[in-house]
Amino acid sequence: MSVFGSRNKGTNGEAAQQAGINIIGLGTTIEGNIDAQGDIRIDGKIVGNIVSKSKVVIGPTGFVEGNIIARNAEIAGETVGKVNVEELLTLKNTANVNGDITTSKLMVETGANFSGTCQMGAVVKELNGGNAETKVANVR
Repeated sequence: MSVFGSRNKGTNGEAAQQAGINIIGLGTTIEGNIDAQGDIRIDGKIVGNIVSKSKVVIGPTGFVEGNIIARNAEIAGETVGKVNVEELLTLKNTANVNGDITTSKLMVETGANFSGTCQMGAVVKELNGGNAETKVANVR
């Protein structure tokens, strides 16, 4: 099992080899935007936007000042900026989110802090390079 939980891989682990797993460790600070094809875990500090076509995990010691765009995300640390998640966003009990959320599904543990607006439901997201576009579909 990886730091991101179980993952659907081919018989030889091709998904992990092709997309890669990225870890920003405690004590590391990065200023600039990150565009990842695979999973990324942040236990340090990022000042910039994060775009991942897979999963973004902000660990309990992680801090992100910028927008997050991902297919799935789990936040246990602190974020300041918009969070756009195509599928499932999980806010752990230690999460502190300051900014607007757009997601299809949201799971919030008791103790998580959130300050901003939240838009949920039928959300369509295009993850193309660093230019993600969010469109809210009309549900009838």
